[in-house]
Parts: sequence; C-alpha cells; structure tokens
Amino acid sequence: MGKTGYYLLKAITWIIHLFPLRVSYLVSDLFYIFIYYIFRYRRTVVDENLANSFPKKKQNERTRIAKKYYKNICDIFVETLYLDRMTLSEGKNCAKYLNPELLNFYLDQGRQVVTYVGHCNNWEWYCNLPLFTNEKCYGVYKILTNKAFERFFLNLRSRFGLILVERAAIFRQLVSDHQKGIPSFSSFIFDQTPRATELHHWVRFLNQDTPVVLGAEKIAQKLDTVVLFLNSRKIKRGSYEVTFKLVTEHARACPKFEVTDKCMMLLEQQIKAQPEYWLWSHRRWKHKREIKGENITPVHSPEQLEMSAF
Repeated sequence: MGKTGYYLLKAITWIIHLFPLRVSYLVSDLFYIFIYYIFRYRRTVVDENLANSFPKKKQNERTRIAKKYYKNICDIFVETLYLDRMTLSEGKNCAKYLNPELLNFYLDQGRQVVTYVGHCNNWEWYCNLPLFTNEKCYGVYKILTNKAFERFFLNLRSRFGLILVERAAIFRQLVSDHQKGIPSFSSFIFDQTPRATELHHWVRFLNQDTPVVLGAEKIAQKLDTVVLFLNSRKIKRGSYEVTFKLVTEHARACPKFEVTDKCMMLLEQQIKAQPEYWLWSHRRWKHKREIKGENITPVHSPEQLEMSAF
C-alpha cells in the first residue's frame, strides 16, 4: 500500500471533516447495511461469541445486541477518521473524564500509573487523555506489517500529545522514567488473545475459560506502579464518559495474577452493562484450555472484590 495508501487515508479524513460529525454518521449507517447484511462480516464469530457469553439470553435478544454492535463498529470507523482533523475543543469533549483528579493525584505524587483498557466503545478516542494531565502519557501499540497504516494510526493517536511506544520497548521506557523520578501514565489494551506460547493464566470470563495477557501486570509489579482500570460508557453517538477505578496503589504488594483478575472482573461488569459496545468480532476464545486438574480463577463478584482489593 505504501505512500499511496497513506495519502489515500489522509484524503478520506479530509473529506470527512468537510462536514459535521453528524453527517458522517450517515456514512456509518450505509456501512452498517453493507457490513451486516451484504458482506456479513464475521457474523458467525459474533453470533458464537454472544451465544457462549450469554446462554440465558433469547436468540432475539442476542440478535439485537449483534445489530447494535455492528452499528457501533461503523460509528468507530468514521469517528476514528474524524479524529485526524478534530479540533482541540472537540478533542476535550469527545471522551469526558469524570474523575481525572484520581489519576492526577498519583501523578502529582511522582508515581507511575498503569491503566488497563478494554476494547469498549471507541477506545481510539481515549488518546485525548493528555489534555487532562500535565505528565507524560504513553500508549502501548503493536507494530503493524502495513507501514502505511502504521504511520497513519501513529499520527492519529498522537494528535493530542499521546506518546506511542512499541510494546517491546515500553518496559525500558518506564524503567528509565522510574530511575529519573519521572511520573507517567501508561495505557495497556489488555483484552486481546495471548499467543499460543503464552497461555499461562486462565480466568472464567463471560461464561467461558479465557486466557489472559499478563504483560501489563508484570510491568506494574516490577515497578510497583499504581494500577487503574478505565471504565467507559457510551452516552450517545460521539459522546463517551470515562471513569477511572482504582485497582491497587501498589502492584508489587498484590499476589501473582490478582491485578489482572480484578481488571477482568471490572471489564466483565462493563460489558454486561452495555454489551453491544465490546469487540465481539474478535476471535477471543480461539484457544481452548486443556484441563489438567488445575484451577481456573473465577471472575469475582463486586462484593468479593471490595473485600479483597479496594
């Protein structure tokens, strides 16, 4: 795709921004018809994931969730492209942080903060967080094979001051900041599927045995960071509310896997509150667990979490 693809994407974003965002949602509505009804993009994956996650829901309920999910994915597409030319004023309002003082409280103490983020609502818009703090904000990303797409998305996500660091380099960066006494915020998308060689811990999540990614927890414990969970809620098209939830003030004091387990519980709560806004087309459960007598960590109830964590 090369330079041609990059400038093509830039041209599309320029055209989209000629009109108000509400007009772009007409494009989103058109995309929905093609993706859901004509191309049937990953319909089998979405239907299977929903059926396994919500076996007690009737088929018509799951179908309603699926349709809303595809509409949201199309909204995310146009919203993300709109981000490329979003104004500073629009950037401050696209995702509203209800308690940024919690994050800034720890940053003002010189602490490093690791935040767990799920693929809920429009996670791309959370790159506006640097507008609400004065300290370094890192976004961890995976290198893309298509360099045109990578260049485009790096420019997009860094628009409001987010510093993008490749996941293989983030630990070195945070160690360097720690040694210099520099406070920082780092966001980790943590609900991906681990590699087949990294299936070291499983939880019971959305009614299924689920392997989890442990990279963020390992970094948080080694550096004894504060850990927050980013909880988001879609209010309407183009409007999201974000709340930080404290997981622990000292990750090193937590038993192995506890931080990840708590964040998986919080993510499950968030998904159940608005199931249509999670990434259901992802093959999250492609790895099947071989039972060898070991225990699976359950996703705790809110009451259990309060007793053991907060």
